[in-house]
Amino acid sequence: MKKLMHLSLAILIVVAALFGMRTWFTHLENKSVGNSDQPQGNRTLTIYNWGDYIDPSILKAFQKETGYRVDYETFDSNEAMYTKVKQGGTHYDIAIPSEYMVEKMRQDNMLEPLDHRKLTGLKNYDPTFMNEPFDPKNKYSVPYFWGTLGIVYNDKFIKPGEIKSWNDLWQPKYKQQIMLVDSARDIMGMTLASNGESVNTKSLPELAAARGKLTTLMPNVKAIVADEIKTYMAQDEAALAVDYSGDAAEMMSRNKHLHYVVPNDGGNLWFDNIVIPKTVKNKDAAYAFINYMSRPDIAAKNAEYVGYATPNQAAWQRLPRTTRENPSWYPSKAVLSKLETYQNLGPTWTQRYNDDFLEFKMTNQ
Repeated sequence: MKKLMHLSLAILIVVAALFGMRTWFTHLENKSVGNSDQPQGNRTLTIYNWGDYIDPSILKAFQKETGYRVDYETFDSNEAMYTKVKQGGTHYDIAIPSEYMVEKMRQDNMLEPLDHRKLTGLKNYDPTFMNEPFDPKNKYSVPYFWGTLGIVYNDKFIKPGEIKSWNDLWQPKYKQQIMLVDSARDIMGMTLASNGESVNTKSLPELAAARGKLTTLMPNVKAIVADEIKTYMAQDEAALAVDYSGDAAEMMSRNKHLHYVVPNDGGNLWFDNIVIPKTVKNKDAAYAFINYMSRPDIAAKNAEYVGYATPNQAAWQRLPRTTRENPSWYPSKAVLSKLETYQNLGPTWTQRYNDDFLEFKMTNQ
């Protein structure tokens, strides 16, 4: 029994020693990340963003420079993001929704008003992309990226200059040659634009006409897919695709035969903005992140990695000239003037768009 007691005591001493060593090493590790003079407290920043939508090295550099530890979660749709934030199970400090979702979240009292006195980089942004109708005076959001919806074509199958408008997609010669991004708002919007209508219409006749016209496109549709569309197009699986400018940039980097066109008959100009949800637990870290991403050097590096257009004018000036002057990524003001940002349609009209698109998809089964 005495031997057993001595053994137990020895085990307790070893456990205590190991625990003390672990605590000491954790202390050293925490001191080595960022500035050791940072005040103690909540040192975690929780970010909710689209997948593969930031240069990972930027997150590492942010952690090292500020001492904050980043928890990074991703979503694949604005609606999924909205639901998760609304539920409140996770205390997100930063989220990056699209323009119409910023408007919806603002209207639903889900966002923290921004204290512009704490924002050090607002002067870097192009005024063209500030004070948008979905967030007047940028009271709740700061621009992250912007871009367009357009058409990718493969010059192995399509001659340059052959694709100029949305209506070109309906030509019978493109039978089974088109891939569409799996997005109700974008595909319905594309069809509305092809009819000369607003991508935000709340007219039943206009929406019915678009639904009917979209049905006639089905013989030309090879597939309706999500992120896989980038791989398929890079591998010459289709001649044409309807997708976003940033996705097009990634495809083109993998296949020199791919090109991107912003149709001349209108369409969507989209924005993704940084917001601070009401679920925020670390406002100091949230402002630190916004200011970090507003720096010209960081924003330029991020734009080169992601492939989308930066709204940061100072960062844009740092990009390669071939990028700055490429009308596919930075269209002229004449082209931009024909594009619309998506508005929050409300639940009834959003459901109409979704139902019309779902009906269209079912014919592709």
